[in-house]
Amino acid sequence: MMRASSMGVSALALAATALLAGCGGDPAAPAATQIGANPPLPAQKRYLIPPIKVAPPAGWHQGETPTVAAGLKIEALATGFEHPRQPYVLPNGDILVVESNGPGYEPVTRPKELIMGWVMKYAGAGAKGGNRITLIRDANGDGKPELRSVLIDHLVSPFGIVLVGGDLYVANTDAIVRYPYQTGQTTITAPGTLVTELPGGPIDHHWTKSLTASPDGSKLYVGVGSNSNITENGIEAEKNRAAVWEVDRATGAHRVFASGLRNPNGLTVEPTTQQLWVVVNERDEIGQNLVPDYLTSVKDGAFYGWPYSYYGQHVDPRVMPQRPDLVAKAIAPDYSLSSHVAPLGLTFYTAGALPGYQGGAFIGEHGSWDRNVFNGYRVVYVPFANGRPSGKAQDVVTAFLDKDGHARGRPVGLAVDRTGGLLIADDLGNTVWRVTAATPRQVAAR
Repeated sequence: MMRASSMGVSALALAATALLAGCGGDPAAPAATQIGANPPLPAQKRYLIPPIKVAPPAGWHQGETPTVAAGLKIEALATGFEHPRQPYVLPNGDILVVESNGPGYEPVTRPKELIMGWVMKYAGAGAKGGNRITLIRDANGDGKPELRSVLIDHLVSPFGIVLVGGDLYVANTDAIVRYPYQTGQTTITAPGTLVTELPGGPIDHHWTKSLTASPDGSKLYVGVGSNSNITENGIEAEKNRAAVWEVDRATGAHRVFASGLRNPNGLTVEPTTQQLWVVVNERDEIGQNLVPDYLTSVKDGAFYGWPYSYYGQHVDPRVMPQRPDLVAKAIAPDYSLSSHVAPLGLTFYTAGALPGYQGGAFIGEHGSWDRNVFNGYRVVYVPFANGRPSGKAQDVVTAFLDKDGHARGRPVGLAVDRTGGLLIADDLGNTVWRVTAATPRQVAAR
């Protein structure tokens, strides 16, 4: 595996990064102090220019891999993708990989947005995305695929994907589309059928649309992120955003299932309780230790605070007009992952093939850009008991940052293959990684 191609970086972007990294004003607390229920929340900070520290992209040298916890090993399942965001495992074991990047709808209304555009391109966020779904077939489960095919092409910034019966649903940034699927199929040429439109452009700040289905398959759930950090584009631009939608699979009719979730991703159902869970990227620019990103159950009709408050009823004074009526209804999330880790992937693990991990949640943390000490850039495991988090998050896959603070990769979506291996989409390293037991157990293929 060769190092990712070098990127032309303007001197202005580098200078801006260095300048903004020195504007923090408040020290970054150790990440561990904000992991778990009821994290400590420091006083808010206000900045003329908020702190920005971005890990320069480095890519992976031939033979390099992330580091895994004891008892595990990691190998590249496949490389050479164009911004892989989400793996998805079909019932026959075929693995789908959603390759995508944002649509580029983002107004520049403040100097910060102009600087951030440079900085994000510098960090690799401007890399070309495939806007397609690629199928990988590893029939014997040895981690060496014998077939690779483009299943669906020419999509519109796709992210979420779910199969229900013979229907494959894809959440583009602007719509959920249904495709007919037959077991073993390697290419879909049939046109997609619109299920429902989703909020897209002309502004599309948080463009990723996570997708899952209800246990009985009658409903789809889709995450729709906010159109700003904290309503800078006006409250009308936030209509039906920062929410999880429930969509009737048969008719496409939809409603807001839960709201106040700034950027919900990784939608999935906890297997013992059948409760919907999500990871959420919280707001920026009020402190290196505010606001913690989180993992939470998603309750029908619940309001989680954005934009008016965070972690329950902690008021954000930047939002005008204030809404004390909504703040009074805001509920706190279940579990803090610490500040600015940018969680994008979530999967529950019940396969039994990875020693020491059973029943809890793996979470892909894409990594911080607005903290003087990097946070995230890893995959963690949160133990669960009786359908609830039951302990501290544990590092499982690390070393996406090298010793010099350069990003070799950034984890996004997660899935579990039919042998019980954990799949990780790395959208900077353009790789899907596969984590297995260092000493394989005899586990029946699912």
